[in-house]
Amino acid sequence: MKALSAVARREIRRICSRPVYLVGMLLVPLFMAFFFLSLLGEGLLRRVPVAIVDLDHSQISRRITRQLDATELCDITCHKESYSQAMDAVQRGEIFGFFVIPAEFESKALANRAPTLTFYSNLTYYVPGTLIYKGFKTLAVTTSGQLVQQDLVSKGASNRAAGLILQPMVLDNHPMGNPYLNYSYYLSSSFLPGILQLMIFLMTAFSITQEIKRSTSVEWLATAGNRIGTALVGKLLPQTVIFYILGLGMNALMFGFHHFPENSPWWHMALGMLLFVIASQSFSVVVCSVIPNPRLALSVVSLTGILAFSVAAFSFPVQAMYGWIAIFADLLPVRWYFLIYIDQALNGVALYYSRLYYAALLGFPIAATLCAPLMKRALKDPVYVP
Repeated sequence: MKALSAVARREIRRICSRPVYLVGMLLVPLFMAFFFLSLLGEGLLRRVPVAIVDLDHSQISRRITRQLDATELCDITCHKESYSQAMDAVQRGEIFGFFVIPAEFESKALANRAPTLTFYSNLTYYVPGTLIYKGFKTLAVTTSGQLVQQDLVSKGASNRAAGLILQPMVLDNHPMGNPYLNYSYYLSSSFLPGILQLMIFLMTAFSITQEIKRSTSVEWLATAGNRIGTALVGKLLPQTVIFYILGLGMNALMFGFHHFPENSPWWHMALGMLLFVIASQSFSVVVCSVIPNPRLALSVVSLTGILAFSVAAFSFPVQAMYGWIAIFADLLPVRWYFLIYIDQALNGVALYYSRLYYAALLGFPIAATLCAPLMKRALKDPVYVP
């Protein structure tokens, strides 16, 4: 116990003596947490700037303009007189799309001559482009239905009968897990643990390989009584406490202040966060044991942490991935933590059914224990290769 506390005190002095630990362990994760939660504070981007090109200037075209401006997705910031002017505004970045009402639209609509409504959205910016595409398409379909209903009523059909002809079946939609269709519920809940994992990877690998680089690993091991388990636990324990408190703070921001769904007891996610932090540290220990070189170890953990955003199944199911990529996804701690979040926070299932995900996180420290002899060998004979 004395050796463990001596190593922990030594690590605390190292953390306090170098600003890089403050930046990597506190400032970067906190900044990213507040950035994402404030960026998606409303849950969905609203009122995206668009333009209207009204070449008809009729009663129906003015009604379409008012309806488009009244939608929550589109904000008509300018009126253009031609396609060229609107396209120039898109290319300058002033708007993200525009809606074109052709000349003689009203006369053709009333004469049943099938006029064409055209809309353009800039999908170079995927999220705003997709949102205004949805708004434009909804308005076009609604306008078409209104014209058909108006024609049916003029031919003697009642409003109710015309409505049943246009929409003979009513859809009752119930989104599961995210009934509010809040983007932040799945973006922030995946990005923030991913960023936390990346910083844990980097700071753990940095703190271990710096001992090898500066040839202080022999002193570190001697402080631990030449026991590699005591050396690793004592060194990583202060970082574990800091990252765990930081992770609990992120959960408090999401579940407490931003009211993310939490359909399970709070300690289910707290336990998952603790195992997630330890698993992420253990992953870096394994990498540093196999590659005891600062440059290569940091490159491997940073590349792995970045790729986790793409292959940890946040937005693409593992079942549809190529086999070897799916295996790589299972080697990432954030993958198992995200599954715990889905089961516990979103779906509120019994803890028993998530036991395999918790057990998977426990597998990482077991792997680090098996690699400890390699780490001890590198610490006893530090060789720095630039």
